[in-house]
Amino acid sequence: FYSADSEGYIELGRPCIEWITMDDFLNQLAELADEESLLDFCRRRTLHGTPAVFQGNEDAYYSFRKRIADKFQITGSAKLGFSPHKRKLFDLDSDIDIALISSTLYDRMMDFIHDYQMELRDNRKAVSFDEIRRYHKFLEYSAIGWMRPDLLPTSFRVKTLKIEWFAFFDSISHGRSEVGNYKVTAGAFKSYGHLERYTISGLRSLKTNLQIGALYAATN
Repeated sequence: FYSADSEGYIELGRPCIEWITMDDFLNQLAELADEESLLDFCRRRTLHGTPAVFQGNEDAYYSFRKRIADKFQITGSAKLGFSPHKRKLFDLDSDIDIALISSTLYDRMMDFIHDYQMELRDNRKAVSFDEIRRYHKFLEYSAIGWMRPDLLPTSFRVKTLKIEWFAFFDSISHGRSEVGNYKVTAGAFKSYGHLERYTISGLRSLKTNLQIGALYAATN
């Protein structure tokens, strides 16, 4: 669901076109023959459709997307009811993970990072070893086009970005929005292509692990 200028859209967790069990998902993934079929599987099973948490309640899904889109001035779109990586069904302990896809939003957030990085460079920002480690992990994700504010050092998060980002998603968590009694978290992707490449990479690794597991089981 793109805006008129294709500026961006919101993706909730891992969506799906039709309902699929975790076992069926893993079996289909393990049997994919090539990269083209992996790409098609990624788009069909993880990047398009209505999230499982909103199955049968499209009005609530629309309202939830619009609430976030209005806040960040982007358009809304786009899930499986499980985590194939963790082999875990979606339950009340699960988070609602949102991917905001917008180059404008991504660049706006990077402006905050620029100021923070300059303070570090000029030795005007005191941070602990653990904060530096988290910040380096944050930069690693940023290099592949995924902005994850949850990885920012505490010394950074207490400022503007916390008010604009964490406070908002806290305000729509735990029964305070259409999604229900879940914690809502989010990150920003620079483009749809960055999200797709990241998702395919994860599916490719999972597929390899499934095939190795099957081979090991067959030889023992």
